[in-house]
Amino acid sequence: MRRNLMIEGQESVSWEQWVALAHAVEEAGLEGLFRSDHYQSVESITERSSLDAWGTITALGAVTTGIRLGTMVSPASFRHPSVLAKGVVTADHVSGGRVELGFGAGWHDLEHRTYGFPFHDLGTRYDVFAEQLEIVRRQFEEERFDFAGEHYRLEGCEARPKPVQSRLPIILGGKAGPRAAALAARWADEYNTVYATLEEVRERRGNILRACDEAGREPLRFSLMTGCVLGEDEADFRDRAGRLHALGGSEQPLDDWLDARRDVWVLGTLDQAGQRLAELDDAGVERVFLQHLLHDDLEGVALMGRLD
Repeated sequence: MRRNLMIEGQESVSWEQWVALAHAVEEAGLEGLFRSDHYQSVESITERSSLDAWGTITALGAVTTGIRLGTMVSPASFRHPSVLAKGVVTADHVSGGRVELGFGAGWHDLEHRTYGFPFHDLGTRYDVFAEQLEIVRRQFEEERFDFAGEHYRLEGCEARPKPVQSRLPIILGGKAGPRAAALAARWADEYNTVYATLEEVRERRGNILRACDEAGREPLRFSLMTGCVLGEDEADFRDRAGRLHALGGSEQPLDDWLDARRDVWVLGTLDQAGQRLAELDDAGVERVFLQHLLHDDLEGVALMGRLD
């Protein structure tokens, strides 16, 4: 299974940590390094900081050589689609064609209010997202086009240069509801679901397969983003889990905290975690994005590279 590192960049990841993580991903033989696209902590810890997602990805493209880079996911509510598309294409050129765009409608109400971004009702956010998705894809691929929607108008848009990649991958993420599945089937290359049990993985993948069939296209790649804590042995695993448990400030006993995550996260020794990946593979997951919240723990990244 294709394995990628997922970093929550809004939880105080410095540039030096980003570079170290990227090099650790390369050394571990992982496919790529992906990051969230938020301006502030989603844990409501106001002291935490966040470097810009696409600025980070562009810079990492210049200091790495082989790994994939991208967002999981960029909210349509943060940027005009032409600004987003231009930033993504720039990163693709800097990296030599290694960038992917994870794309979503936006969800974090407080973050939008804090930074002054409009936060519409869900239906309107999806309307905006649908228009952005079409505009971005067409800027990536079409020589010249016009667009007239409810929220955006473009006239004679040529959007040069085009990406280095002949088709720059767009990943849509969520729980595979009807509208999301239909949009993915029309415009995306991959659908990513988050924090899902095996039953939920099968159900959501089924929704995507049906949407692709209705759209008359080949099935999208299907991937999962989820939490991950690994150890060389049980003692090492519990030590790493204990550090993460303490970082989050949970009042639950460690065993209860772990039990609440066992059906969703990839947890345990390499053998135990490998078994979980095998189960996900059987459920139809082709690619995983393993969330790593201990940003200085490069040994944890190395362990991800040893998963079978």
